[in-house]
Amino acid sequence: MRKRKILGFLFITISFLLGCKNESTDKANSDDSKPNLLYIFTDQHRRQAMGFLNEDPVYTPNIDFLAQNGVYFSKAVANHPLCSPYRAMLFTGQYPLTNGVIANCHSGRTADGNYLKKEAQTISDVVSQNGYNAGLVGKWHLEGPEPTNPGEPLVWSAWCPFDRRHGFDFWYASKGNDHFNPQYWNTYALEDELQTVNQWSPEHEAEIIMEYLEGEGHAPRDINKPFALFWSVNPPHNPFHIVPDRYKEFYKDRTYIDLLQRPNVSFVDNKDITVGDHGVEEKINGAPDYFAAVNGVDEQIGRVIEKLKSLGLYDNTIIVFSSDHGEMLGSHGLMHKNIWFKEAYEIPLIVHWPQKLVPKTEDLLISVPDYMPTLLGLMGLEKSIPKEVEGSDYSQILFGQDMKRPDSQLYFGSEPSDPSSGKRGFRDDQHTFAVVKNEDGSKSYYLYNDQKDPYQLENIWGRDQQIDQEVSLKLAEILTKRNDPWLEEK
Repeated sequence: MRKRKILGFLFITISFLLGCKNESTDKANSDDSKPNLLYIFTDQHRRQAMGFLNEDPVYTPNIDFLAQNGVYFSKAVANHPLCSPYRAMLFTGQYPLTNGVIANCHSGRTADGNYLKKEAQTISDVVSQNGYNAGLVGKWHLEGPEPTNPGEPLVWSAWCPFDRRHGFDFWYASKGNDHFNPQYWNTYALEDELQTVNQWSPEHEAEIIMEYLEGEGHAPRDINKPFALFWSVNPPHNPFHIVPDRYKEFYKDRTYIDLLQRPNVSFVDNKDITVGDHGVEEKINGAPDYFAAVNGVDEQIGRVIEKLKSLGLYDNTIIVFSSDHGEMLGSHGLMHKNIWFKEAYEIPLIVHWPQKLVPKTEDLLISVPDYMPTLLGLMGLEKSIPKEVEGSDYSQILFGQDMKRPDSQLYFGSEPSDPSSGKRGFRDDQHTFAVVKNEDGSKSYYLYNDQKDPYQLENIWGRDQQIDQEVSLKLAEILTKRNDPWLEEK
């Protein structure tokens, strides 16, 4: 271990000295033909919680700035509204049944292979192989902890070995959800070398990123290379109350009843839907703190944007803002995620690149596996998109060109121990459709006309036999193309 630490220290020292040879104004990439990438994704941040939309009571001037000066995707969804599956789809460009991350990674699912595989080809592998510095800051949540036996406490966050980091040469990975006392493994840390920080996690991570951009401090990078940095921010993920008081101040005189004004909100638990997160009566009072956390994260994003500008990196950096899934916050009498309703299913997606992209709102029915190939296409690396990718490269749409558009977005939910279980569905331009396999072998059907009923208040399944048949056949077609075992009857 001592030898490894000495070698790590020498590497950091040499990188630091090389990085200090230029003034900050000279720190733009030497190869301007290769754009930088800063991919920011928050956790449990619903699409509605962006100020410029005037839907949720949030103040997000920096996110609004990115949207107003970039491409805002108004129809983006989390195909499986859950942390680990989103991350796996993002990095591999594959759907859960292919990449193997079918649910959240923890020690109870490792034996089922529910983790990102070493042999997977990820976007970080691709950019690293094409001359980029690749970095990760924040939540990883794709490693498979050592399996635990039934009844034993689950391990949710695990150290990622050096040979499983998929091209990331800078690594600053967090553990757990204690946003006030977060713990991190840095690039050279072993499993037992966690560092605890007494600072709100988004604020601390923003400072680490600013050091990384400078090429200084304990976050060195080769400033002669372009970078691809992924910043995975844990808030506004629950527990909601772990947010600095200065952000709570804006909501101090307003209750969750004042703030939650969507027509589909109910403060009584929904007993009619057996899936999803319940207990709304006990959890809903955290809504003001949820919105406060959104405000706080936005402020940290603004600090990083200002650093990009001061270093001369802003114009040629693609900044993406997204989230792994949404948050119900009492809509339909439910909390949190992992369900087909818009508040959990829809996510922010903004792509901002001052040098190349014209601002617009884009209604493309984009899915998470499309992100990897689209970003690689945007970065001029379309020839390096792995053949195993299931998503599509829609970068030409970002550049204003016409191309064939998807007509639906998959909705998915299963347990790794039985991939044929759970929920399937899709959304198209008119409907949201979902089918749930119940434990007793029956199925429950949910169908909404999103054009006539934007808050999905009325389940219209069973009212029009022709529409029921059409959506059922379309779902079967989508699942057949993916060889989904969910179609098999038991």
